[in-house]
Formats: sequence, structure tokens, C-alpha cells
Amino acid sequence: MTEFILTHPGSAHKDEFLACCVLISQNPVEIQRREPEKADLDNPAVCVVDMGDDDDPSKSNFDHHQFPRDAIPTCSLSLVLKHLALYDDARAFCDWLEPAEWFDCRGANGTARWLGVERDIIGKLSSPIDITLLRRFAAKTLHTPGETLWEVMKMIGDDLVEYLTSLRERLDFIGANAETWTIENGSSSIQAVFLPRTEPLPEEPSMGLPRFIEEQGLAQTAHAMIYPDRRGDGYGLSRYNDHPKMDFTRIKDESDVHFAHAAGFVAKSSATSPDRLKELVAKSFG
Repeated sequence: MTEFILTHPGSAHKDEFLACCVLISQNPVEIQRREPEKADLDNPAVCVVDMGDDDDPSKSNFDHHQFPRDAIPTCSLSLVLKHLALYDDARAFCDWLEPAEWFDCRGANGTARWLGVERDIIGKLSSPIDITLLRRFAAKTLHTPGETLWEVMKMIGDDLVEYLTSLRERLDFIGANAETWTIENGSSSIQAVFLPRTEPLPEEPSMGLPRFIEEQGLAQTAHAMIYPDRRGDGYGLSRYNDHPKMDFTRIKDESDVHFAHAAGFVAKSSATSPDRLKELVAKSFG
């Protein structure tokens, strides 16, 4: 059992803040902000985060500052996520994680060079949410359950862990049920990912489909996604990654299409047969 979480005093950074969020989602204990003692580092019941010059999950020590300067950018959040076997999915599904690792290890200038943008862009991406949460976290040496900030931190950790675990479950579900269609349309071939209706129907049937397409290596070839309409018995049709050749306004006058967004990126149809759905996708392609 974790007795408490310990991280450094002084200014706070996003990596140890989020690491503490994830840790209290697993063990809702107090967070102390002070320098560690040897007894803390040796005690596996004390999670020492972002200080101590030790990365040893068996002792609940999660520091990266002892890594070589040329090491792959890794922060304390990375180490905590690895310990919880969530890191690979976090890198795959959380587009913000790798830039956060770079920023913590290489600073604003190094991160800007890595992203291929001007240095001032980094500052323009700063949020008042980040500023306030980090400032309030740094302002106290102890954060305990029941305190407003501690409770917000737990919400952040809970949501991140739930997102990662539920998305992995969702991707496994899609992998077990989805079909990849190749639809011939004259001289063109259209690739669509089709998710059939199942019982029970997921609350958000289209959730995870774009990530599934990426994970399956179809990002460069897929044009459309077809999935159960949660508001009816038919299906929704969406263009993948805003593909410029898919425009569902082309089928807005079809008798079995009851909605086609004016921007052309999505449509809803009462059609349920695969042949008819393929026909609607082909008519939307141009």
C-alpha cells in the first residue's frame, strides 16, 4: 500500500503534476512536496516522483534526471505510465505526451526545433488552465484528499487512466468485429472500414475507429468509416481523416439517406445491407 506521494518543492512542472494525478487515481493518498530522504527512496510504500536520481519501480522511485543528455526524452509521467503498463497506449493515443516529454527534457527551444516550428509558437500554446493548476500545486507543500486541487488532480488521473484502458478495450472490440471493404468504383478503389451492429450496441459506436485505422496501418489508404447509427437502425457514414474525395452531400437526395451534413463529412442512412452501404460510399466518392 502506498503511504504517500513525494515530489520536489519549488516550481512545478507538467510532468510531475500529471504523474501525481495518475498515481493518486490508483492510490488516493496525500502528496508531499519536499526533498526526499534516503528512507523515502528505500521505502516502496513512498512514491518518489521527479527527484532522487533513481528510476526503480520496485521501490516506487520515478525520476529521469539521471538519464544521459542524449537519451530519448523521458519524463516522470513516462516512468509512471510504464510502471502501470499504460505507456505504449499513451504514446499511441495521447498526441500531447511526446511533446510533453520533449519540453520537459529539451526545453522550449529544443521542442520547437523538434516540431519544426518557431520558438514563439510554444508560448502561444500555453493555456491558463495549465498555468493556474501548476501555480496552485507549487504554492503548497502538502495536498490532501478533500482539498479542491487534490480532487481535481484525481479527476485528471482517473480520466486519463480510464481513457487509456477503455480505448484499448474498444480497439480490441473493433478488431474482433470490423471488416475492411475494398469498393470498386470504375477505375478507382475505395477502402472503407465497416463496423457491424452488435448487441449490446456501444454507447458511441464510432469511437475508436480512427485510432483502429491508424493501428492497422490503413491511415494512408482508408477513405471512409461505416458504423451503426446509435439513433436509429441504420448506419452512419463518415470520411476518414477528412479525405478530400469523400463528399456525402452527393447522396443527400437518396431515399434512404435522412441526413447529410452540409460540409459533406458525414451522413446517416436507414440502409442496413452491405451492398447498399457500399453503393452509397461509391456514390459519395469523386
